[in-house]
Amino acid sequence: MTAEYFVLDGALALALPTKAGQTFRITQEESRSPQIHWQSFDHLGQRWFEAIFALNGECLQTTDTATAERLTQIFQAIHQLTDTWSPASTRIEARLDFPRHWGLGSSSTLIAALAEWGGVDAFRLLDLTFGGSGYDIACAFADGPILYQRREHQGHWVTFPFNPSFQEQLYFVGLGAKQDSREGIARYRDRKPAADPGLLNAVSQLTADFIRATTLADFERCIREHEQLVSKTLELPRVAEVYFSDYWGAVKSLGAWGGDFVLATSAIGYDETVRYFAERGFSEVFRYEEMVAGGGK
Repeated sequence: MTAEYFVLDGALALALPTKAGQTFRITQEESRSPQIHWQSFDHLGQRWFEAIFALNGECLQTTDTATAERLTQIFQAIHQLTDTWSPASTRIEARLDFPRHWGLGSSSTLIAALAEWGGVDAFRLLDLTFGGSGYDIACAFADGPILYQRREHQGHWVTFPFNPSFQEQLYFVGLGAKQDSREGIARYRDRKPAADPGLLNAVSQLTADFIRATTLADFERCIREHEQLVSKTLELPRVAEVYFSDYWGAVKSLGAWGGDFVLATSAIGYDETVRYFAERGFSEVFRYEEMVAGGGK
């Protein structure tokens, strides 16, 4: 739950894989003119993207140029990482379990799936394409919460049984817009071009405090300290100040700071908590156990 930018520089993070994800169906067949035929479907089964690529990654036909360019970058990076990749004619179907605007690491599951298909290391493929700390790549391979740290440009993680006694008082609230992690990382680098050991130690200590918290009050204290630290570092207002200044609990940004979802605590009942967010235009509210893989007691 540490901001992506600090994890990139080596801070310890608690990462929570989600139950909802993205699945890929990849089939190959013989062809005199082999190509890669890609189709993407949303959670309702509606096709929102389609493209045809040459085996070198060049896009031959598409319904969305920007999306096709990202896939071209991935295909070309796979070529760069291996001398033996020469797939036959391939059909790839990508299907989301959740609305597209949720984010939830869909780019990372994409990288993880295509790395496996191409027979290359997912973290090296990430470095050549989207960039980032790799914690969400680790989540793509995990079945439950993990502790993650990037050391010497390599991702290291262990499974961690994060099942706080107060998890029934934790909620995930959708903000309605997918955050671009690359833009956030660029903003962070503008302010912190080099890693600050003192800052990273402080963030790692907060992660340790998060997982040791035995009461909701302790957990909320960690959230407020973490939000204040990130706010000061990035020179951005805390999400609670922007959207929920009168909220009774604590609110923490997740992933790329300020986007996708926030984690909210509430010592008040479910109905009143949901009503608060709905009255402010945020109707996507989920209990901890509904969202997190391996969540629940």
